[in-house]
Amino acid sequence: MLHITFQEITVKTPRRLSFVDITKDIARVVKESAVTEGTVVIFVPHTTAAVTINENADPDVLTDLTTIFQRLVPNLREYRHIEGNSDAHMMATLTGSSETLLVHQGKLFLGTWQSVYFAEFDGPRQRRVVVQVQGNVIKNNL
Repeated sequence: MLHITFQEITVKTPRRLSFVDITKDIARVVKESAVTEGTVVIFVPHTTAAVTINENADPDVLTDLTTIFQRLVPNLREYRHIEGNSDAHMMATLTGSSETLLVHQGKLFLGTWQSVYFAEFDGPRQRRVVVQVQGNVIKNNL
């Protein structure tokens, strides 16, 4: 039978542009759901933040990502959006507001070097991440 759980987690971001590893939070939600085989959807309900999957072994990857985003979409006064955060909106659009991952044998399934990152483009702030786990719950009848 299909089982669905829904949970929000809170992320505090340290800087205007930063990547916060939320893998442990997502894994906890998956474990609490008791889903053994299925999917987990991670959704960021903000227009100036996103979610992405990337390497967790070398912190220089996140430093390089930050540098590339700043070069690709500079914070210019020329943008028409009056709030002054047009670059953050563009970065969020380029990155995306959701990711879908697998749940296998009751655990979040990621590659060896992968982590889930909350991408902040207009911080520092306190943000929300919505996590929905859906799939089968198989109970062992021993």
